[in-house]
Amino acid sequence: MALRTTLVPTHAAMWGRMRLMTVFDSRPWLASYAEGVPAAIDPPTQTLTEMLDVAVRRHRRRVALEFFGAETTYAELGDQVARAANALRKLGVRRGDRVAIVLPNCPQHVVAFYAILRIGAIAIEHNPLYTERELRHQFEDHGATVAIVWDKIAATVVGFPADVGVATVISVDITRAMPLRIRAALRLPVKKARESRAALTLGRAVTGAVAWSTLIDAARINRRVAGPELGDIAVLQYTSGTTGSPKGAILTHSNLRANASQGEAWVPGLRPGNEVFYGVLPMFHAYGLTLCLTFAMSMGARLVLFPKFDEKLVLDAMRSTPATFLPAVPPIYDRLVTAAEKKGVSLSGIRFAISGAMNLPIDTVARWEKTTGGLLVEGYGMTETSPVALGNPIGPSRRPGTVGVPFPSTEIRVVDPDDPSVDRGVGDEGELLIRGPQVFSGYWNRPSETAETLLPGGWLRTGDIVTVSADGFVTIIDRIKELIITGGFNVAPSEVEAVLLTHPSIADVAVVGLPSKTGGEDVTAAVVLADGESFDADAVRAWAKERLAAYKVPRRIEVVEELPRNIVGKVLRRVVRKNLLDH
Repeated sequence: MALRTTLVPTHAAMWGRMRLMTVFDSRPWLASYAEGVPAAIDPPTQTLTEMLDVAVRRHRRRVALEFFGAETTYAELGDQVARAANALRKLGVRRGDRVAIVLPNCPQHVVAFYAILRIGAIAIEHNPLYTERELRHQFEDHGATVAIVWDKIAATVVGFPADVGVATVISVDITRAMPLRIRAALRLPVKKARESRAALTLGRAVTGAVAWSTLIDAARINRRVAGPELGDIAVLQYTSGTTGSPKGAILTHSNLRANASQGEAWVPGLRPGNEVFYGVLPMFHAYGLTLCLTFAMSMGARLVLFPKFDEKLVLDAMRSTPATFLPAVPPIYDRLVTAAEKKGVSLSGIRFAISGAMNLPIDTVARWEKTTGGLLVEGYGMTETSPVALGNPIGPSRRPGTVGVPFPSTEIRVVDPDDPSVDRGVGDEGELLIRGPQVFSGYWNRPSETAETLLPGGWLRTGDIVTVSADGFVTIIDRIKELIITGGFNVAPSEVEAVLLTHPSIADVAVVGLPSKTGGEDVTAAVVLADGESFDADAVRAWAKERLAAYKVPRRIEVVEELPRNIVGKVLRRVVRKNLLDH
């Protein structure tokens, strides 16, 4: 196989255009596709709200959502979305407005997401475990005037200064979606019940916020609402992207619908209306958003929701409603197998498991497949690709240790990272470029960073250094962007550095990722102490935790005499990383 510049039929050509481009000759990866997987998907014709409407019509009596045993049918979900959309309209939300969601996985999250989209507004997902500083930065960037927020942190958003622009905060008690028996148990006057309740809800009204339940109960169902169009923005998904600082990736209805369709095509053994997806991935993350909020709904699946990953909760659910499809990250698969073996719980119902966000160890694959009898394959993506762009075939042609081959309607190039107009050959290291219907349209209010990331012709610079085999399988070698991937989340070193530099004992700092024993990376800081200062790593970590989400706080902090810099004074993080590894 060779690289060549030629006029070829691509996904764009199948939609009525031909383009001159540099491509992998003959797309050799097609030979590795599982039986029944097409080379291309049809172009999207449905918005995400239309997609949900179809699922509601086809699967009205089937269960759409399950939460601690409480079930919501597709018909009930459709009614709740229509009611919530009308409530948002009464608050003044209109097409193109931004509405923030700050919730863990729960039924209200699904309803809020689709209600926002139904009226043509833009949903903005946030991590509910973010600190006040992190949340405020994002709110200042996107300018949402309405926020739907977990009651445990609603007071934080209510307390934002007036210039942030949040006019209405809707407080959500997620326990109201649980069965009555569990809600009653949480109110028992015993320590364990109090602790469990405190972890799930504030347990009282939030001053300055309106309760979600009050708002929705008072709303009527109004289905006569002008909905969005395919090209409209559906989601602003915040990511550190390929250039460091958090920014909102613009994902349209067409992007997200296309990626759901690509997922449907990639797993030909799925049975519409009969699958059980487990929502252990947070839906505020691009991976969980697509695999649970959109893909599962497009399949008419039962989505079993977990507010956070907990082995006991998952195994309890496996006893009553076994999963058939589990998207997750490698540490989750390892922890589930260990817990299942210890508790004597079968995982054999899980036919398909898709791993992403970090390297999938071959030993994890072998252990999982031996335990479940199903398949575990690795894929690749990023927020900017909605998020999945590559995957290992669901079948015997999969190749553990690689991230697979391009999805249907997806093209790749491998180029010189210093000059992306120069293509690299088979087996040569280079930067991965991606083009497809799932590729985003840019960053919110960041034209210069959009131009750096999206090249002419629609090619996305991933910032990842890869090699591609003669038959099209991609192996990740390194990352240009220097982001740290920990627990499936991206951490921008510059953000952590900026916080640590405000600590009085630290004069200089460089943050890098070092290999973790559980897969992925540990956030690690190399610090130079200020003159005359003593150092307590645990105290610095506790201080940082007040200012950063827990996953961003360095697991390791190493004191060094100085940091390596280039001729213009920029810290050489790769050298820092090498020095720490050699230490």
